[in-house]
Amino acid sequence: MHRIIVLATVVIVSFGSCSKEQETRKVEREKMGEHGMAVDWKFSLPQGDPNAGRKQFIEVECYKCHEVKGEKFPALAEGEKGVGPELSQMAGMHPPEFFAESIINPNAVIDPDAKKLGHVGEDGKSKMPDYNTVLTVQQVADLASYIASLKGLKPNEHTRH
Repeated sequence: MHRIIVLATVVIVSFGSCSKEQETRKVEREKMGEHGMAVDWKFSLPQGDPNAGRKQFIEVECYKCHEVKGEKFPALAEGEKGVGPELSQMAGMHPPEFFAESIINPNAVIDPDAKKLGHVGEDGKSKMPDYNTVLTVQQVADLASYIASLKGLKPNEHTRH
């Protein structure tokens, strides 16, 4: 009977159930990184769908704080509009992962001009709530994909994504 046991950065191959003949091979840390993780590992979002993200933008009511010039969203009553940056030119400014982080952790990166623009409170934190308990990973990916696709759209141009 052969058993293979994998422990962090050590692989032990055992021949026989009680055999003292064991071959141990250490895998170089430079190749695996800490705890078996590749050194060049990077989190990547699942593929997002900009059309689904636009629907999510409406469902979560992002339009109440974020204008998107050229897009039509439900009308807002007087005093219902919050403060948030206008988003119509986001395409090419950041990767979708940046927008995803802004959705789930709005305090991760705060623009130096955010306070004077009214995007942060007196405590220096973003006025935008986090959506950790509201959105699934796929919904965040879709929403980030929508934001990353914004190129200064003309009305109803979003249907061509």
